[in-house]
Amino acid sequence: MVNSDGINSFEQRLSSTRESQVVNNNITSTKMQVTDDLQQLLDVLPEEIRLLIEQHRLRDSLIEVVMDLGRFPEVRFPNQAEYLSETPVTQEQLNYCVQRVGHFSGDNRAGIERTLHRISAIRNRPGEIIGLTCRVGRAVFGTIAMIRELVETGRSILMLGRPGVGKTTALREIARVLADDLHKRVVIIDTSNEIAGDGDIPHPAIGRARRMQVSRPELQHQVMIEAVENHMPEVIVIDEIGTELEALAARTIAERGVQLVGTAHGNQIENLVKNPTLSDLVGGIQAVTLGDDEARRRGSQKTVLERKAPPTFEIAVEMQERQRWIVHENVADTVDALLRGRQPNPQVRTISENGKVTITHELPSAPLAAPSNGNLFSSSSNRATGWRSSGHMKPLSRQTPEQFSATRDFEQLLNQSWFQQDGFNNGERMVGPNGEDLPLRVYPYGVSRHQLEQVIQVLNLPVLLTKDMDSADAVLGLRSHVKNHSKLRSIAQARQIPIHAVKASTIPQITRALRHLLNMDDPNTPDVADLRLFTQSGSDDEIEALEEARLAVEQIVIPKGQPVELLPRSPKVRKMQHELVEHYRLKSDSFGDEPNRRLRIYPA
Repeated sequence: MVNSDGINSFEQRLSSTRESQVVNNNITSTKMQVTDDLQQLLDVLPEEIRLLIEQHRLRDSLIEVVMDLGRFPEVRFPNQAEYLSETPVTQEQLNYCVQRVGHFSGDNRAGIERTLHRISAIRNRPGEIIGLTCRVGRAVFGTIAMIRELVETGRSILMLGRPGVGKTTALREIARVLADDLHKRVVIIDTSNEIAGDGDIPHPAIGRARRMQVSRPELQHQVMIEAVENHMPEVIVIDEIGTELEALAARTIAERGVQLVGTAHGNQIENLVKNPTLSDLVGGIQAVTLGDDEARRRGSQKTVLERKAPPTFEIAVEMQERQRWIVHENVADTVDALLRGRQPNPQVRTISENGKVTITHELPSAPLAAPSNGNLFSSSSNRATGWRSSGHMKPLSRQTPEQFSATRDFEQLLNQSWFQQDGFNNGERMVGPNGEDLPLRVYPYGVSRHQLEQVIQVLNLPVLLTKDMDSADAVLGLRSHVKNHSKLRSIAQARQIPIHAVKASTIPQITRALRHLLNMDDPNTPDVADLRLFTQSGSDDEIEALEEARLAVEQIVIPKGQPVELLPRSPKVRKMQHELVEHYRLKSDSFGDEPNRRLRIYPA
């Protein structure tokens, strides 16, 4: 039986918890309040075990009490476990506990009415109970302060995380906030009685929310549909969506305009994308065959994976730790980015001990650049000194870049590049990290010397152009010319000089080839476009057109994956814009009739 005084005191604590919420800088900060009704669990334990736990110094942080027949009783805490005594557990002690708890269901679970505690049984082959795990259930108020404003939007929310990270606790608090604070009709589908506790009367921690119990776990999807059809809910709360039928039921509920809040198996959203049973929660995945032109424009295979439908849950929360959650505010954009090989840029929300919520963004790691295939020749013979002995060059020592920001850091780097001094083209010879002489001497073949000099000067690269093959450290040539010039290849092979080829004599390809020669094409370093590389006369019209293309690429095409049309420009200026777009490894086309002919930029 449950003491009514205990219930009243619980509701008083619940009321005082609601009054403890404060608003600071438009973010609700709540110090977490924990209520566990621990004494009611201790009352079902044998007296000798109960007395030892009550006197334990870590009593308030108790997680589980384990009693196995013939073994020492064990208590578990967040960071340790220990034996209570050296007296083995007897069958009489186990029977004492079983008689004081509720009925054990088919999944060998029982509870204490109107509490969140769980007692799970281990049985032998004849079906007799030979072990008990008594888990402490706690109602923690204030756990959803990190996402409270998202809960209030009315959009469906999916909680992900490893076992024990607090998903069920968060669901319980979300149900209470929606029912009591936002005055919505909330129905909880409580399959294992973990959210609202054991017994017919739900635990006060769910507030005014209603609870529907499930007779057998495999019937959860039917109870979900029944709740919508019979009880007119505005919000459905579900714990552990684990089957395809439950995922389909969740989609049906969402399409009827009901807000869904649930949890699913998986630590991250990538786990759901790869899980064929639950992928429908994030929109489902299907194979699509592209046409030749579209596959060529994307630079991908003809068969690709794409999202099949709108996600059932519009928001996903990855609960990495109790005080650190990763929030995907738009699941559709996140899934689309993952399927295209890009890393999403989610929010990282943390909460301090005093209840202050901090929101930051987790910058994605830069995608790996495709390796250059411009090396038409590489000799396997021994090299005496320098970088030829190892086959690659180490990058020049430079300061590690700070965390990249698409606005502040990019503009800072761009502004600094206008005032850089030319420190390498002064005729002095320096020794590189591998013993080679710097600046690097490059022999150009079929590549525009003017464009090479422009790239070297603007980017301040340690490179000198030479007309003497004997003094060259590398050959940079046009691929079509190098293929048809066997004499050049045999001379380079005899003198152990590597050949790097570019497909076309354009600024982006020349820039990438020189960086590759110097081993400076670090995928973790942001690829910053210096507009001076692409302008010819430096006029205001050229700079304005290039800046328009740069902003379109960096603010729309890359982050949002959407095509963009630019303003009409002259043929000369459009050619510069094409080269700038190619620098970002994107495709662009010109369309329309003069004088309204303009560029269209496509996402990767």
